[in-house]
Amino acid sequence: MLKGGILNPHLLSLLARVRHTNTIVVADRGFPSWSQLETVDISLVDDVPTVRQVLAALKENFVWGAAYMAGEFMAENGDPTQHEYAQLVAPVTIHFESHIEFKKRVPQAVGLIRTADTTQYGNIILESA
Repeated sequence: MLKGGILNPHLLSLLARVRHTNTIVVADRGFPSWSQLETVDISLVDDVPTVRQVLAALKENFVWGAAYMAGEFMAENGDPTQHEYAQLVAPVTIHFESHIEFKKRVPQAVGLIRTADTTQYGNIILESA
């Protein structure tokens, strides 16, 4: 029996299949679904859990070498939110691109983790190290 860390078996299975330079998407509640992409939906109610909470949990067990977000995130969210994302992703720097370009990366991901986050453009793609 697991004693701590990520407990969701579907999420653990997804993470176990990510290899060097593969990507996973951690998305908010409104992110479009992708029929060809395995999705682990861990949403419960608004903001439970958030993308940031998932990043904090992933950081304990998953090593990423790159992170991508939509540039619109910067215009829609204040400094405290921007800083929190940067701290969670550190030491990696987030690469910002248009939301359209961001969504073009999604189909190449191993899978998508859907949260209940309501942060505008709070979606992130993590590339494994």
